[in-house]
Amino acid sequence: MREVNPMNKTVVYEIEVTFGDCDPAGIVFFPNFSKWMDASSLNFFVKCGVPTWRELVKTTGIIGTPLLEIHTIFKKTATYGERLQIHTSVSEWREKVFIHKHLVMRGDDVLCEGTETRAFCMNVQGQPGRIQIIPVPQDIQSLCQ
Repeated sequence: MREVNPMNKTVVYEIEVTFGDCDPAGIVFFPNFSKWMDASSLNFFVKCGVPTWRELVKTTGIIGTPLLEIHTIFKKTATYGERLQIHTSVSEWREKVFIHKHLVMRGDDVLCEGTETRAFCMNVQGQPGRIQIIPVPQDIQSLCQ
């Protein structure tokens, strides 16, 4: 199994690959890995004790952590009927963004490695439909370390 930095909290999100996740050859269609990493990103915060985005928008104005950049390396294929584990951690906290690291695994085999650059955002007051990046909230960062 790939070593994970013990200084970073890692949360595991498990999925079962369904027939609909695959292409006609029975291989997982590549965008599904992004979908699962996105779900694992949210799961990471929930498992770390961060309130849901719906609750945070009411209490702090934070609407979530939109995706700014993604990088994915595919190493092995998967097919329907398999159970996969997405190991998610924050590899880097910056002033206004953080880097989520995902290892998609089938047991000890790494199938895919992904990184996502995300930012905490709020709605811009008085400008419907516009959002702004805010500094990483220290209380949330503390829960996730």
